[in-house]
Amino acid sequence: MSEIKVVVGIDVAKASVEVVTLGGTGPAGEFGNDPEGHTELVAQVPAGALVVMEATGGYEAPLACALQAAGLAVAVVNPKRARDFAKGVGSGAKTDRIDARVLAEFGQMLRHKPDFQRYLKPPVDEQVQDLAAWVTRRRQLLGMLLSERQRLESSRPKVRPSIEAMIESIKRQLDQIDRQMQTHVAHHHEELDRLLRSTRGIGPVASATLIAGLPELGRLSGAEISALVGVAPMARDSGQKKGRRWIQGGRFEVRRVLYMATLTAIRSNPVIRVFYLRLVAAGKVKKVAIVACMHKLLRILNAMVRDHQPFQA
Repeated sequence: MSEIKVVVGIDVAKASVEVVTLGGTGPAGEFGNDPEGHTELVAQVPAGALVVMEATGGYEAPLACALQAAGLAVAVVNPKRARDFAKGVGSGAKTDRIDARVLAEFGQMLRHKPDFQRYLKPPVDEQVQDLAAWVTRRRQLLGMLLSERQRLESSRPKVRPSIEAMIESIKRQLDQIDRQMQTHVAHHHEELDRLLRSTRGIGPVASATLIAGLPELGRLSGAEISALVGVAPMARDSGQKKGRRWIQGGRFEVRRVLYMATLTAIRSNPVIRVFYLRLVAAGKVKKVAIVACMHKLLRILNAMVRDHQPFQA
């Protein structure tokens, strides 16, 4: 992607965004984080520019979609990676304008990376956004259910009926969310869902999470999709020292669901089970073997979606 000359860094807040452009002319200053502000900003971004912004819990999503609709390349990066980059270049101060400039400088570095494509946010339609909202809400309800169950264990008898009522209410909400998710997937993502669930270990929740949280599936190489999720082994070598490989970063929620799917696959999927047993027999620690199976399962799913082929043992 060396043809990209102009990089636009955008620091996103709830009500406004701060913009800095490097490498050419483009928007600069503060814009509203609303439809009017988005229209004004998009109109000033030159064609072929790269736009870089941080993930901010959803505040960046409408602007990213507006930029993509205009045909612009958009990278939504992990805030920690952007902050680490700022520290690395000696930018200790922190203001909205400084953050926007750091994001633009980060984008100038990213565009020269050979795996640059994995940093670009793929276009996401409203159906995927709705599914992602249900997946997020389901995760929130599970967290609430766990908290209430922990409170029940140490609560006084007088308050237990209240906690038990809350637990039952959350369970009903979870059942409702699961039905809504399955109905939505059946109406809008039936083919992809059938493809993913042809793999033993991938159930309805794992399939919905992959569809909503990993729209890049099938669009990137195996190495790139593994790095994106955070299951690619990272080297820790220095001089003659050969450290143990490890995984870090990536999309935690997708990785967590993939972990649970892999545990099921180790028991029921012949390909993953044989691979796991071979690693354990070779002396690999079980946790290391599980992570390797996660990596293998993800690459299999990526190839299936890319080639539009169901799982074959």
